[in-house]
Amino acid sequence: MHSNQSGPPVQASRERVIKAVAKSSTRESSAVGTGADATVTAVNGVDAQSPQLDDTTPVIGLIDLDQVSDAYERLRAAFSGGTDVLHAVACKAVPLLPLLRYYAEAGAGCEVASPGELDLALTAGFAPERIVFDSPAKTLSELKRAVTLGVSMNIDNYEELDRLDAILDGRTTSARVGIRINPQSGTGTIGALSTATQTSKFGIGLADAGAREALIDAYLARPWLNQIHVHSGSQGISLDQAAAGIEIVVELAQEINRRAAQTHGRDRQVTRIDIGGGLPVNFAGEEITPTFADYRAVLVAQVPGLFDFDIITEFGRALLAKAGTILTHVEYAKTTGGRRIAMTHAGVQAATRTAYAPADWPLRILPFDPDGNPKSAEEVPTDVAGPACFAGDLLARDRMLPRLDAGDIVAVPDTGAYYFSNPFSYNLLPRVPVYGYRANQGAVEYALIRRGQSREEILAEAGEPEIAPYRLVQNEGDS
Repeated sequence: MHSNQSGPPVQASRERVIKAVAKSSTRESSAVGTGADATVTAVNGVDAQSPQLDDTTPVIGLIDLDQVSDAYERLRAAFSGGTDVLHAVACKAVPLLPLLRYYAEAGAGCEVASPGELDLALTAGFAPERIVFDSPAKTLSELKRAVTLGVSMNIDNYEELDRLDAILDGRTTSARVGIRINPQSGTGTIGALSTATQTSKFGIGLADAGAREALIDAYLARPWLNQIHVHSGSQGISLDQAAAGIEIVVELAQEINRRAAQTHGRDRQVTRIDIGGGLPVNFAGEEITPTFADYRAVLVAQVPGLFDFDIITEFGRALLAKAGTILTHVEYAKTTGGRRIAMTHAGVQAATRTAYAPADWPLRILPFDPDGNPKSAEEVPTDVAGPACFAGDLLARDRMLPRLDAGDIVAVPDTGAYYFSNPFSYNLLPRVPVYGYRANQGAVEYALIRRGQSREEILAEAGEPEIAPYRLVQNEGDS
């Protein structure tokens, strides 16, 4: 496998911004500036004051904007040449309007799976024809809206296909429409993320009795079915295993096209294959491995027929994980049962998957002293705990780390995808603010991506002011 060599620059930029945040957070003055070795400026017209780690804001999210753009360029380069490719960024990994707007302006598409994500994609500036709607539970009204807008759709099952037939009522559509296929190619190391199992909730199982012929018949009866979808990759799935699932669907598309030509004289009914996303991310270190180039090489070797079609990709985690860092400070530290426990403000509200499935989603912990320097101390067994009131709210358990003390800073890298998109409001913990940054030589530039959630906003989401008076409803036939 190739390894991307941007790891060290990403690490250097992260350490520079952590030091800048540490310095700005300890200043009594709010004047702009972070000391002799760095200055703070604004981008996009945002107030230049740097993000703070203090009692009011004890946890923040940081996104390396240079890494975001570099990752997208690496993806484009890996799939360039020959065929038309739409890189539809997975909205669920990054439902943050400024970042989605960047991708729209860069020429990407957007993969959405709900009405809210569809609205966000449109607001971010994605043209409808560059949006891919993948929800497995689309309502009738959602299908009607998608047809009206002309967004691309992947149909999950035959009942949904019947609904679409009724909406179209014999008409064709400008939307690119396909069916999601489950190649039933196997389970990875994370069962909850494996989408190509024998009984996956997604798509139509191709290996089920009679399924292949039924799918071919469905395409032959509908000339507007012109793409096909598969998502066989994910964290915990090898590149070879993901490619095996894609190969099965490419062979199906080729057979549909042969039959369509023989039976109806159609020239290449299926012209586009949506291969989904799911490139694994290295959460164990700085290196970016596997790379998009690695994936392309495996696909060329194992599924050369894929490149006879136009292609959609739906990457999210692989584009953004390495760009993100959660930053918090240690509020208290204690030793219990021979283990050091560092109490922080970053836990299940941001790292939900890690708290509930730590074996599947381990995260690195990077300790810094209050001045933002890498912590140097004797390593001791440590739990890094979050603020929520349950025992499993841990970012790391029994991890050998330099002894952490109150006031130290904890950085959690590789959190740019999903960790800022799935806020969990247990204990009414607020959504954390997220800042983009560019750490150039001698300067740190910030751009606010999402404001932190205020207490007023938390209260506004807590329900109506009071329970309304009950209204008696008389049942029919009652006297």
